[in-house]
Amino acid sequence: MQTKIQELRKTRKITQNELADAVDVTRQTIISLENGKYNASLILAHKIAQFFKVSIEDIFIFSEEDENI
Repeated sequence: MQTKIQELRKTRKITQNELADAVDVTRQTIISLENGKYNASLILAHKIAQFFKVSIEDIFIFSEEDENI
């Protein structure tokens, strides 16, 4: 699944560590999310959306292929 996490993070000058601490995950989880190697749980997606003050749909890009996961 593609995300706009890296774009949002860089625009706001937030490090991967800062975001990870804010949403209570490891930096490696943020790296995996940004690289599309990990799909966030609904709870984590919600925490990230709240952190950036946007909707989940503004961060996570869903495709038909993602529906089969």
